[in-house]
Amino acid sequence: MRSLLCAAGAAGILLFAAAGPAVADGGGGAEGFTIEDPRITESSGLAASRAHPGVYWTHNDSDDGPYVYAVDGRTGRTVATVTLRGIGDPRDVEAVSVGPDGNVYVGDIGDNLGGTWNHVWIYRFPEPKRLRDQTVTAAQLTVKYDEGPRDAESMMVHPKTGRVYIASKKKSGGAALYEGPERLSARGTNTFRRIAGIDQWVTDGAFSPDGTRLLLRGYFGAEMYRWEGGRPKDIGSVGVPLQMQGESVTFTPDGRTLLFGSEGKGSQVQPVGLSGDQLPESAKKADGKGDGTGKGDPADGGQGEAGKNRNVLLAAATFGVATVVVLALRRMFRRR
Repeated sequence: MRSLLCAAGAAGILLFAAAGPAVADGGGGAEGFTIEDPRITESSGLAASRAHPGVYWTHNDSDDGPYVYAVDGRTGRTVATVTLRGIGDPRDVEAVSVGPDGNVYVGDIGDNLGGTWNHVWIYRFPEPKRLRDQTVTAAQLTVKYDEGPRDAESMMVHPKTGRVYIASKKKSGGAALYEGPERLSARGTNTFRRIAGIDQWVTDGAFSPDGTRLLLRGYFGAEMYRWEGGRPKDIGSVGVPLQMQGESVTFTPDGRTLLFGSEGKGSQVQPVGLSGDQLPESAKKADGKGDGTGKGDPADGGQGEAGKNRNVLLAAATFGVATVVVLALRRMFRRR
């Protein structure tokens, strides 16, 4: 009986291990990491560095100051702290993204007053060529929305066009995706215009490295969009790891894996592998499955890696329940 129980337990462990998301080697961090810096207690944005493979930019939510941190995805340790000068006191920093122009964009776009501030800011500075603690001069860009004040936590720079997008947060308030001017200006006000409704509570977002996919996440779920003609087309949900307060997401440099981050001291950045139509076009072409039409692999049935993982988890749970029932019945009949 014990040998049967041990075998069942081992099988269950193997099944649950198999249920973990498959991730590709997208450079340091593709397997996830833990943020070790005790100063980073409210990691609210995450972006893969363009200049330093395996490094990810992050920042605290609020009450921290004008700081951005470069974290090594292999060790989880901070390898550089960048202090921004030339800007005012940050109010509610919620997002970070790296543009094709070599700049890092930091979104001070949150609104703790429920969407009443008449303007917010984006800070822009050149991504450092050398990773070390340093102070850099940043441009402070004033942002307004064509529909009036909005609470937002998601800002994404398109990796090909360099255009900046912001997703408002609250579904109940009519969450939407807003497009900035073709080029942001440090003079005057940059008005972001609504281009699409978003049917979820959005806490962060990211474009794939090739610009063909947009991922918007919430606390308990995420939605993948195909990016066509400067507009999002919903192609299905992506499973999100259970986190204390899920606030950030980015793609690995190869586009095959999503990294989901959370607030909290010593927070974990967790990977979710992509497959089928949710893979960016460049990754599908590299696999010999893309034809440039944006259609997924027919054999995959449009099911993402998260869906496959859920199926394996269901199988494991079913197996475990069945094993317990069989053992209980055997014991009952033996006692008789």
